Amino acid sequence: MSIDALRGFDMLFIMGGAGLLAALATWFPCGFTQALAEQMDHVEWNGLRHHDTIFPLFLFIAGISFPFSLAKQRQQGRSEWAIHKKVIVRGLMLVFLGVVYNGLLNFEFDSLRYASVLGRIGLAWMFGALIFIHTGWKARVWITAALLVGYWLVAGFIPAPDGNGADIFTAEGSFVGYVDRILLPGRIYYGSIDPEGILSIIPSIGTALLGMFTGEWVKSERKSLTPGKKVLGMILAGVVLLVIGLLWNEVFPINKKMWTSSFVMVVGAYSVLMFALFYYIIDVCNWRKWTLFFTVIGMNSITIYLAQRFINFSYTSERLFNGLVKLMPEDSQAFFTKVAYIAVCWLFLYFLYRKRVFLKV
Repeated sequence: MSIDALRGFDMLFIMGGAGLLAALATWFPCGFTQALAEQMDHVEWNGLRHHDTIFPLFLFIAGISFPFSLAKQRQQGRSEWAIHKKVIVRGLMLVFLGVVYNGLLNFEFDSLRYASVLGRIGLAWMFGALIFIHTGWKARVWITAALLVGYWLVAGFIPAPDGNGADIFTAEGSFVGYVDRILLPGRIYYGSIDPEGILSIIPSIGTALLGMFTGEWVKSERKSLTPGKKVLGMILAGVVLLVIGLLWNEVFPINKKMWTSSFVMVVGAYSVLMFALFYYIIDVCNWRKWTLFFTVIGMNSITIYLAQRFINFSYTSERLFNGLVKLMPEDSQAFFTKVAYIAVCWLFLYFLYRKRVFLKV
C-alpha cells in the first residue's frame, strides 16, 4: 500500500498539484508560499527543485515494485522466457505510448519528438529489470557503480565535437547533447539536448536499480530484519546517497536534463527517504485511513498521465465549478480553479477504482 500511496503522492503534482501550490502563492503571498511555488517548476539547468524529483521518483517506485512482481511470477510457475518477454514488451510498450503522448497520431513525423518520459521509464526499467533477473545483489552494486562512473567519465570529460569550445557541462558543449543531435530523430526538446535523450538512459538505469535494491530490501524475509530495521536501513542508505551525490556535485553538477550521476544519487536519496517515510507510516504503524486519496491516483498513475493528454478535464471542471469559483474572492479564483481540476481528475480515477479498472502496461 505504501508503494501505491507514494506513487499517488508523486503523480498528484502532475495532476495539478504543482499549479495548486503556485496559485496558493498568488492568493497568500509571503516568503514561505513564494518559496513553495518556486519549487513547483524545473530548475533552468544545474541544481535541483522539487519538480525535478517527480519523474525520477516515479521510475524509482517502478523499480521498488519489480522484486515483488518477479517473485510472484516465479511463484505462479511462469517460465523465465515468459518473464523476459513480459519485461521487454512492457518496456517497448511504454516507449510506444510515450511517442503517442507526444503526438504520433498527428502523423507529422518530421516534427515529432520520439524521446519521452514514458519511453525513459520503459527503457530504464526494462534494462534494470533484465540486470536484476540475471545478477545477484553484489553484482548489481558493481553494475550500478559502473553505469554511473562510466557515464561521468564520458559526459564529464569528453566535449562535444561540434561544441565550438562551449563548456562541457552545457547543452551545446556536452557529449550527451551531441549524441542526441546526431542520433535522435525528429524534434529534440531543447534543440541542443533532450532531457530524455539517448546517452542519459545509462544513468537512469541506475535510478531504476536503486529502486530495485530498495524493493529487495523491504521484501527480505530474514527474521532478524524487522520492519523497523528496514526503515532504519533505508534512512541510512538515503544519507549515504545524499553525501555521495553532494560530493559528486562538485565535479559533476546535479542536472536533471543530463541526468547526471550526482543527480541520480541525490534524487535517489530523496526517493528512498520518502519511501521509508510512507512505508513506516502505512505498513509499519498501520495508519492507513488517510491513504485513499493518494492510492486512487497511484493505482492508475499511467491512466491519468495519458488521459490528461486526450481528455479535456479543464472543460469539465469549468462547466461543473466555474459558477462556484466566481463567487470566491478574485485573488483566490486561480487556486480554486486548480482545486476543481484536481477534483474532476480524482473523481474520474475514483470511478475507475470502484469499478476495479486499472491500466496496466
